[in-house]
Amino acid sequence: MTTGLLCAGLAGGHGSSEVFRDLDLTVEPGTVLTLLGPNGAGKTTLLLTLAGVLPARAGTIEVDGVRLPSGRPHAANRAGVVLVPDNRVLFTSLSVEDNLRAAARRDGPKPRAMLETFPDLEKRWDVPAGALSGGEQQMVVMARALIQKPKVLLVDELSMGLAPLIVQSLFRTLRQVAEEYGCAVVLVEQHVRMALRMADQAAVLNRGGIVLRGAAAELAADPRRIEAAYFGVRDSEDKSVAEPVAVAEVEPVDKPVAVDEVEPVDKSVAEPESKSVAGPVAVDKSEVAAESEAGAAASS
Repeated sequence: MTTGLLCAGLAGGHGSSEVFRDLDLTVEPGTVLTLLGPNGAGKTTLLLTLAGVLPARAGTIEVDGVRLPSGRPHAANRAGVVLVPDNRVLFTSLSVEDNLRAAARRDGPKPRAMLETFPDLEKRWDVPAGALSGGEQQMVVMARALIQKPKVLLVDELSMGLAPLIVQSLFRTLRQVAEEYGCAVVLVEQHVRMALRMADQAAVLNRGGIVLRGAAAELAADPRRIEAAYFGVRDSEDKSVAEPVAVAEVEPVDKPVAVDEVEPVDKSVAEPESKSVAGPVAVDKSEVAAESEAGAAASS
């Protein structure tokens, strides 16, 4: 029996910094969960923890009922977890075919079988990956993941650096992959509206935990809840007692992603962990010295 991805009480981070804690997540086979949140919320850290690249601080990760050892990427990969990173990491001097051969498994599909999902790669089959367009490279990255027969597919910023039309095409392919391959997909994405339209479920990660989750279609129909979640407001199951946030009246230091925006957020700008902590005030030391001299003259 396949149960997909199950996380319970998961905590993770970098070095001495804990980025998220007490995180529960379930993604069923054949479905897509889009993971949203402001820059610096820990979305990529969560994917790296699920893939075993980073060790979990606490909690458990299971794939089809089998618990994964913490911090062991090879064991996670053997269990069926495949990560599609945001920087693609292709062998740029090798051809498309050779990049796929490098990832192929003995009992898995052959490289040319990937042309059924990505037919546009056939005319670029013998071209070095470094000579491909951004969209073509992303196709190769996705094909390289699929040739490993994933049970859980983790996709980090599929749209990074790509034109909206290319992104829409890749999103359609990802939806097809989830259904035809029967894998559980976790997609980290900043194209909020398109991601919600393609996904089954959605969750917003902010301030160390999931502050909002639900059916993607329902959340897409209520953008104020998405915007409030980007401010870190935890959604209440009882809407009559939810803590309201006047989104239109709040001027944040770093504006969160608007649901209707098409252009992705610049990931180089990390959201500060606490907006309530003001930066230090710069003091003009020349003015302080002048005031001290004036006070000394007056006392004499």
